[in-house]
Amino acid sequence: MDDAAERVIREVVDAGLKVHRALGPGLLEAAYEHCLAYELEARRLTVERQVPLPIVYEGLRLEGAYRLDLLVDRCVIVEVKAVEALSRLHEAQILTYMRLSGHRLGLLMNFNAELLKQGLRRLVL
Repeated sequence: MDDAAERVIREVVDAGLKVHRALGPGLLEAAYEHCLAYELEARRLTVERQVPLPIVYEGLRLEGAYRLDLLVDRCVIVEVKAVEALSRLHEAQILTYMRLSGHRLGLLMNFNAELLKQGLRRLVL
């Protein structure tokens, strides 16, 4: 892992903590996603929201089949959740997004946790 990617990861986690402290659990995913993107942009990071992720199967390209919640500095995928608890299915989802997109770093952030660290997963391919 290079230093630039580690810096991005730290900034995303720190921004997530700030958003979680301010808003707390109980909102919809879209609210957290929007506020997290705002906070990351304020930190001068490049943030792309709802990035289309096509699926290619035997030459068939399915456009817009999935979307990345956030792509930060073109190196970290952030999947925002507001669920009771993270499951293996949530981890499988972001791992699949990472494989399909070619990005090696991912953060799964569940803002519905009492403490954000309880709903935070870092994934590396």
